Amino acid sequence: MNRHWHAVALALLAAFALACDRAGGAEPKPSGKPSPTKPAAGLPASMAALGDSITAGLGACIAYVACERNSWSTGANSAIQSHYRRILERNDKIKGDADNLAEPGAEADALDGQARQAVGLKPEYVTILIGANDACARRVQDMTPVDTFREEVDKGLSRLKKGLPKARVLVVSIPDLYRLWQVGREDERAVEIWNRGGICPSMLAAPTSTADADQDRRERVRDRIDAYNSELRQACRAYGDRCRDDGGAAHRVRFDLELVNQFDYFHPNADGQKELADVVYPGRFNW
Repeated sequence: MNRHWHAVALALLAAFALACDRAGGAEPKPSGKPSPTKPAAGLPASMAALGDSITAGLGACIAYVACERNSWSTGANSAIQSHYRRILERNDKIKGDADNLAEPGAEADALDGQARQAVGLKPEYVTILIGANDACARRVQDMTPVDTFREEVDKGLSRLKKGLPKARVLVVSIPDLYRLWQVGREDERAVEIWNRGGICPSMLAAPTSTADADQDRRERVRDRIDAYNSELRQACRAYGDRCRDDGGAAHRVRFDLELVNQFDYFHPNADGQKELADVVYPGRFNW
């Protein structure tokens, strides 16, 4: 998930990206459920998504490109039941007002720039899922230090709080990449893709190796993600009552191989995006 790798892949598939962007920008057909005569109280009328390739929907369509229409957060595809679609069913004022600012390859240091864009759009609801790329470095020693990660998250949140003081913010935990390695290490196709594509090498390099050094490396990445998630929770609490974290719900999702795409056996496919949308939806915990 490093930036260089994504840049090459996305450049090679530019034509597909254009087609996917056009599909993602189309307003979805009605779900069949009647719109309420009066919007449900408290639901936002606009939203924006910040983060990395997971929220951008990389590989969630038929090509290995960002597929915003299948994003767990702002996706227009009714089959995903994204946060946007769930809100739309109860508040049609949000129709067409969901912006996906997530960038494949983004690390925590990109959050402030995305927050700046969001402030300009003035959304009433903002989702944030970031941090996997900070852990998915070429080498374990290249992972973002925990203190630096927290500083970058605080910087982005501070910009949101200052520029959008009334907006609700949802901070989502980083998925469990160690579990993904556990379920994929015995799958021949997943192992082949991981070895060939350089996907999250800090965790997935030499996926079948049982050497102590490789196991130690994976455990260090696992522990770093746990530390990032702890900082995300604390940063959200420091933000105040307009911020809510997911309580670790995304991290607890058991992302088996049927929930990830077959391009990289890493990013959620459409079913994975749907599962993610469900477990972190604030409506499950009351708005």
